Amino acid sequence: MQHISWRKSSFSGNGINNECVELATIKGGGIHLRESDTPGAVLAATSPALAAFIRAAKAGEFDRLR
Repeated sequence: MQHISWRKSSFSGNGINNECVELATIKGGGIHLRESDTPGAVLAATSPALAAFIRAAKAGEFDRLR
């Protein structure tokens, strides 16, 4: 089994309010995303798919979800 090295966003704060998000690159080019307070639940995506999601979030396309 492959060792996964998780990296936490610097925007996640200190995790007191359960706002920690972590990413890990996976051999073969994939990206895994998880909440550090629920480390068993992992979302897998390709780098291009995650980049498209980040562009959409920066553009405000998900602001109504708050």
